[in-house]
Amino acid sequence: MRLLHVVPTYLPAVRYGGPIRSVHALCRELAAAGHDVQVFTTSVDGPSDSDVPLMTPVDVDGVKVTYFPSRVLRRLYWSPPMGRALAASTAGFDAVHLHSVFLWPILAGARAARAHGVPYVISPRGMLVPELIRRKSRWVKEAWIRLVDRPNLEAAAAVHATSAIEARHIASFGWRLPPIAMIPHGVDDPPAPSKAALSPDVAAAISGGPMVLSFGRLSWEKGLDRVIAALPEAPAVRAVIAGDDGGHAGFLAQEAARLGVADRVTIIARHVSGPDKEALFAAARLFAMTSLSENFGIAAFEAMRRGVPVLATPDVGMSEIVRDTRAGLVVDPTPSAIAAGLREMFADPALCRRRGEAGQTHVIDHYGWPAVARRMAELYRSIAGAARPGAGV
Repeated sequence: MRLLHVVPTYLPAVRYGGPIRSVHALCRELAAAGHDVQVFTTSVDGPSDSDVPLMTPVDVDGVKVTYFPSRVLRRLYWSPPMGRALAASTAGFDAVHLHSVFLWPILAGARAARAHGVPYVISPRGMLVPELIRRKSRWVKEAWIRLVDRPNLEAAAAVHATSAIEARHIASFGWRLPPIAMIPHGVDDPPAPSKAALSPDVAAAISGGPMVLSFGRLSWEKGLDRVIAALPEAPAVRAVIAGDDGGHAGFLAQEAARLGVADRVTIIARHVSGPDKEALFAAARLFAMTSLSENFGIAAFEAMRRGVPVLATPDVGMSEIVRDTRAGLVVDPTPSAIAAGLREMFADPALCRRRGEAGQTHVIDHYGWPAVARRMAELYRSIAGAARPGAGV
């Protein structure tokens, strides 16, 4: 199949967190399976731009990625050159996959697909959560939903959710939606052990012995302050919070100081990868994901893949998996409940080990990227065949 993925940002713009890596991993595995996979994206990377060629395909692990400039309205990723390319080339694809909502490339991709009769899938990527919409830019987002995203979603051939929680959030809007296909993200295997020296901040963070780790983008949606708020009731536990700073690190440090636990909280406010990332996972006794909303939870699955048990709150998409597989604990999102979970796990290293092993086995068996890509390819075939009877897929 010839597949076009439209996403506002792409590698190497890793500051945007898990979706950047998961979209590329999906595209990489689809290409490895023999599909012709192209990506249209922008070069936006925070206030600057990724150092990439513009408006010419670049091979990234077998995926043909074309980066387009966004000179104005960068928060919407507006790119007239991408719009012209979509209008000129979309007709040549069997299916289009749009990743995200609320942003201009998704509007442009949906319009181009409809104009050429090409079926498309939309993955909201955890952004269609009523509570998050109410808490941030409510009026702007509600207007955009009414005028743009609802028509785009209702005209899609399918909507993709990565968890049952995300599917319920999407369905709760009550729109006339196409089928919601629930296909999880995949998880990469850990890299081979490295002898490279650790960064000083990571070496210092792991020198104090076992800790609870939260890893990912530092932003208010991640509920990282919930872990800090639990520490006064879990005096034997220290926390390491690491990831790209979305402007939230200062607040987290203030909260730790206010609650008198600053000496037990380490914040690494930068992109962490390679040996540094592996060292943090290896030193963690427990991984905490306490987001206000999380459609999937890639970092938690990475922890499970490495045998680290997970403490999750119910609004995290993968919490159902943690509960069903006994890969950790699912607790209410209150300081007392989180603290009780921390105390239980830290008091029993053998329990942590058993639950970590259970999670590791489950991830290896069910969440490899090749298997996920096969399921996604089946979705593309089903909508391409329905839209173009008799077409070769």
